[in-house]
Amino acid sequence: MKLAELLSGIEIKEGCYDPELEITGVSYDSRQTKPGEAFVAIPGFASDGYRFIPKALERGAAVVICEREPEQKTQYVQVVSCRRALARLGANWFSHPADKMTMIGVTGTNGKTSITYLLKTVLEQTLGAKVGLIGTIQNMIGTEVIHTERTTPESFELQKLFAQMADAGCTHCVMEVSSHALVLHRADEISFETGIFTNLTEDHLDFHKTMDAYCEAKAMLFTRCRHGVVNTDDAYAQKIMAHATCSLLRYAEKDPEAELRAEDIELAADHVAFTAKTAHEQAQVRLAIPGGFTVYNALAVIGAGLTLGIPLSRIADALKTASGVKGRVEVVPTPGKPYTVLIDYSHTPDSLENVLKTVRGFCKGRVIAVFGCGGDRDPFKRPIMGRIGAELADLCVVTSDNPRTENPISIIEDILRGVHRDSDYTVVPNRREAIACAL
Repeated sequence: MKLAELLSGIEIKEGCYDPELEITGVSYDSRQTKPGEAFVAIPGFASDGYRFIPKALERGAAVVICEREPEQKTQYVQVVSCRRALARLGANWFSHPADKMTMIGVTGTNGKTSITYLLKTVLEQTLGAKVGLIGTIQNMIGTEVIHTERTTPESFELQKLFAQMADAGCTHCVMEVSSHALVLHRADEISFETGIFTNLTEDHLDFHKTMDAYCEAKAMLFTRCRHGVVNTDDAYAQKIMAHATCSLLRYAEKDPEAELRAEDIELAADHVAFTAKTAHEQAQVRLAIPGGFTVYNALAVIGAGLTLGIPLSRIADALKTASGVKGRVEVVPTPGKPYTVLIDYSHTPDSLENVLKTVRGFCKGRVIAVFGCGGDRDPFKRPIMGRIGAELADLCVVTSDNPRTENPISIIEDILRGVHRDSDYTVVPNRREAIACAL
């Protein structure tokens, strides 16, 4: 591809380059740069890509895309934002693959993964669609599973993934859209048909600093959608909708103004059931996934389906056959044992509170919670999770959970700051031993 084609649509400040130069690829990691590629010097939080320009040139980079003129003599393009440029470079290089599919984005603190999987099932069953999925646990092209490192990949990798999906015949793509991805321009160059807002609770404040900034990041999704589906039972819904430039469909259990509501809710140990109502129709919904949050997740999926023109009755029928996501209130068989074991990926105070309250609703004995907090992530939520675990479980087993570069004991001490001294808890740092202790 010629450099001029690659740079199409990018805001350029100045540069010294040949627009007819043939480019063999794009890289933003100097260790991976190949001869003839365009190297993008992205300013990072830990290190600045500008420092690695010499290494990229050494490895054969043909041109450097940067935010300030390089010290080395080379062809270069100075842009306003390298992160924005990288997203456009990816779209140009892969011929704008997202435009070839119906894109649905899901944002919010909790529920994103479950909603994307449920929506994938609904689209497959009601439209016969081949669906791509991008999320926390894994990426999928139809039934093919692709490993993922983060909720939303870097923009160039994201465009490559879209191209793989489109080439494989995917007509739809459902993806989790993290607040990081929106702020750091990973989700640029995507026109979403529908965006979903689930809820907003304390998370990622190490990055966003304040809840208002976190909310504004999430709200960015609704400036690049045709339709927005918003949970108006959430305290931040009004701020999300105030930023929106798309048409809006509200869903709720409590908000009487919502266009889509859940009524006659039944919560059981092995399912939830409710009546989904709009102004013109209603349908009985049943999912074999326990928990009050499943009602909200189902409403989000129904709302998205309605914006795509799928009849409510057909969405409800598809949801009856849907299964849960591994790690989301996942039942572990324990034949012959006098207890039930559930695995849940509760990594925020709100999700931990939700799952423990859900379990308390159908538990016939004690609730024992084994949990920890990840390292190199928001430390403010640790004592909050400690308090919630101690208050809502009969016994808390505090342990280590992916400490990354932090000292596991320091993380546990942060958690314990929220645990009342009279609470019934124990500390077992080794996770395997902690699970054995709870069993």
